[in-house]
Amino acid sequence: MAVFEGAGVALITPFKENGEVNYDKLEELVEEQIAGGTDAIIACGTTGEASTMTHEEHLDVIGFICDVTKKRIPVVAGTGSNCTETAVFLSQEAEKRGADGILVVSPYYNKATQKGLKAHFTTVADAVTIPMILYNIPGRTGVNIQPDTIASLCREVENIVGVKEATGNFSGIAQLMNLTDGACDVYSGNDDQIVPLLSLGGKGVISVLSNVAPRQAHEICASYFAGDVKQSARLQLEAIPLINALFCEVNPIPVKAAMNLMGKEAGPLRMPLTEMEPEHQAILERAMKDYGILA
Repeated sequence: MAVFEGAGVALITPFKENGEVNYDKLEELVEEQIAGGTDAIIACGTTGEASTMTHEEHLDVIGFICDVTKKRIPVVAGTGSNCTETAVFLSQEAEKRGADGILVVSPYYNKATQKGLKAHFTTVADAVTIPMILYNIPGRTGVNIQPDTIASLCREVENIVGVKEATGNFSGIAQLMNLTDGACDVYSGNDDQIVPLLSLGGKGVISVLSNVAPRQAHEICASYFAGDVKQSARLQLEAIPLINALFCEVNPIPVKAAMNLMGKEAGPLRMPLTEMEPEHQAILERAMKDYGILA
């Protein structure tokens, strides 16, 4: 039940100046991503500012992206919550609106035990029929989904098929790969670690970089899968200065600034996120010019 292989874009959500979702721009972004070779669209994740959307907005954006995409590439909907009941609701509604899979982050703030994580993820997965990807990002949630917990979930729950790994801990990732022996689709949650993760058997990346460089992110993965590891590594290393600039402030502050610099009208951020500091924007602008995506 693998959802996709390659580079899936963690898509931003464009807003109008009054704070409303800009659906005209969202449609343009989806079409640009598909034309750019993106392998999947991840809707309403961290980068999409789902945490400051109402449930209605959240589900409307997922449904809209599914309608625009028309199954040309998979749409994975971010439906996680620190409330299991809410995660079930969002996941069921995302499936109704056409999502091909769901991305479910570990509960944040209440910091469940590993036993609690297993119960949470199993309950959500059992409520839908589409594949589910776990999202392990302890830097934002305060809890790490341990490798044996992930392995157990992938073995025991039919539609839990993989994990977005944003720990940066390659010892843990290697342990997970060993425990699952190909039974868990692992995606990098860090754009600067795509090739190292692919070398351990990863399926690809859920990428912030893809918002501004979809073709390049796709080619990092495609080159690796085609056996040209040297080319894949070269593309990865060329992108490092831009990737660093895209994360010099908390995501998605820099990537929305980058898209606005490119004239893509991503619009403002929703509070409590604030606009990028001028000195950081200067670094970002220079990195974009050096990378060739800004004149």
